[in-house]
Amino acid sequence: MELIDFELNEQIATITLKNGKVNAISHQVITEINSALDQAEAASAAVILTSQPGIFSAGYDLKTMKESSDSAVALVTAGSTLTRRMLSFPFPIIGACTGHAIAKGAFLLLSCDYRIGSAGPFKLGLNEVAIGMTMHQAGLELARNRVPINYLTRSVINAELFDPETAVLAGFLDTVVEPEKLMDTAKAAATQLLTLNMTAHHGTKLRERKEILSALDDAIKVDSTMTLSL
Repeated sequence: MELIDFELNEQIATITLKNGKVNAISHQVITEINSALDQAEAASAAVILTSQPGIFSAGYDLKTMKESSDSAVALVTAGSTLTRRMLSFPFPIIGACTGHAIAKGAFLLLSCDYRIGSAGPFKLGLNEVAIGMTMHQAGLELARNRVPINYLTRSVINAELFDPETAVLAGFLDTVVEPEKLMDTAKAAATQLLTLNMTAHHGTKLRERKEILSALDDAIKVDSTMTLSL
């Protein structure tokens, strides 16, 4: 794997994004994350999704997004399909957010079961409208499901970005810790979640998320026919 690192240790699989300065989400990154999830699932492991200090991900690869509408749609569809897989993954997924998380970076956090953020001068949120992109349907469905109603308009329509502490209130994070404590906190969360009955965890996850998973299936079909450009 070239654009992520993968480590499996005592039923905890750590996936670390490492695609340049902003960890752009490209087709290759999505393919490598899926491959890492395959390995984690085979090992019955909890997953920690993280990246280098200062930047979790700034979103989709802009070169691909600007290439053509078809290219943009294909990348967004692949990303939404990954989101759907993460939301229904048989084992817990913990997001360890190392810094800025914008657009698809923030959507990745919304796809995790538990999210820990680094304290610092970072911005998290959905900036699609600010950069001229009408929000795709799958993104809207995910935001409706995971962003509190009093932050939904601010996040999706107004493209407001939040500091880590406010991102907890806005639904992108569950807690914030000092950067040096991030990975230890994530590993402790993974260890605690693994004490659950995984059959019950997965079954309950699928029941609780039945509506959003169905909505995503429909939205991905709608988005595959849209015209999208930046």
